[in-house]
Amino acid sequence: MTDIFNYQLELSALSPRDIIKRAVADHAHIAVSFSGAEDVVLVDMISKLSSKPRVFTLDTGRLHPETYRYLERVRSHYQIDIEIFTPDHVALQALVQKKGLFSFFTDGHQECCGIRKIEPLTRALLPLDAWISGQRKDQSPDTRSSVPVVQQDALFKGKNETLIKYNPLANWSSADVWNYIRMFELPVNPLHLQGYKSIGCEPCTAPTLPNQHEREGRWWWEEATQKECGLHAEKAASEAQ
Repeated sequence: MTDIFNYQLELSALSPRDIIKRAVADHAHIAVSFSGAEDVVLVDMISKLSSKPRVFTLDTGRLHPETYRYLERVRSHYQIDIEIFTPDHVALQALVQKKGLFSFFTDGHQECCGIRKIEPLTRALLPLDAWISGQRKDQSPDTRSSVPVVQQDALFKGKNETLIKYNPLANWSSADVWNYIRMFELPVNPLHLQGYKSIGCEPCTAPTLPNQHEREGRWWWEEATQKECGLHAEKAASEAQ
């Protein structure tokens, strides 16, 4: 897989299920990143392709109660282990002691996300050759419009020099995702039924109106170009390659 460009072209012609099938076949150490939202589509697909799929999630300590219960429901529904990665308690305690629990409203969300999300994800990815995310181009025209179905991860490291990141749903729309969820009757986070289209930490997530884009409910006090936590900084990643 030395030519990532040709690999992208090859996989772009495949369905999300076939992309995941190829990814599982090509990597001995691969996992799905499950956020407790529409990523359940990925969990469903990989569970049908592997008897022991590896799935992990980031518990920031600030998720909605509904999301915690939903994670347990998915674990039980698919009879799988979900690896849970939490923030480093020393770094988190230092931040909260110095700035309180809501510093992101005045200082921006990047510092808090760095501790609660980026550092745990860094640990989650270290033993992997590749990972699978639920990113889609339509999630954010400002930051995710160029998401490829596969890429060399320029932000994180795996067990080898090269970490491959798969985005099987990159070309799917939100409607495609929800059609799949309804067709196969997948478990759903109840927050979606309360107007939450994009679900993250409780303080930083709000319901959206019918005509609002889903990302407008995330970090609503910041500019649209800043609505990323650093897990998927695609523009920065593409510029670094």
